[in-house]
Amino acid sequence: MYSIKEIYYTIQGEGVHTGQAAIFLRFSGCNLWSGLEKDREGAICKFCDTNFWGTDGTNGGKYTAEELVKKCFSLWPSDSNSRPFIVCTGGEPLLQMDSDLIKALKVKNFFIAIETNGTLSPPHGIDWICVSPKASTEIKITTGDELKLVYPQKENSPDQFINMDFQFFSLQPLDDHQHEENIKKTIEYVMEHPKWNLSLQTHKYLGID
Repeated sequence: MYSIKEIYYTIQGEGVHTGQAAIFLRFSGCNLWSGLEKDREGAICKFCDTNFWGTDGTNGGKYTAEELVKKCFSLWPSDSNSRPFIVCTGGEPLLQMDSDLIKALKVKNFFIAIETNGTLSPPHGIDWICVSPKASTEIKITTGDELKLVYPQKENSPDQFINMDFQFFSLQPLDDHQHEENIKKTIEYVMEHPKWNLSLQTHKYLGID
């Protein structure tokens, strides 16, 4: 059984696939933070802005692989001629994603994208791997499609990752109390280091979940 926080149909708001219609499958749980505010100060990752604790979100609950794929597929427009696009996220989706779920998604011809912190090895069959490194962690996924780094981080510099084997490198402003200043710093860095692309969380500007 998979513990799912929420499943919903939306528009991908950040990274290379910004603007892409997508089903978001948010797994419950993470290996860098419990998800409880009382534990944030002691967490490995302190700036996470996502609620991934529990199974009480939209379409949240416990699912078998077949039940989960059926629910996800039901959210894709029935008259669409396009391949279903799903973003598996969390929390940390690789705590639960396995070959059984990937096989079940492939039966319905899903294009499977994942957003991971990169500390766990992925099963085979994922179509798009986006790694978002967090401070004080060992990155086990050093090759993939997109590396998306929140910037600035005291512990993580873009220079640490630029030679990894990814097709795209995205730099995303840290959304904290200095967000406007962080946007300026990120723009400046991208202008000076054009191998990086600017990633903005456009769903927050547009009021999209």
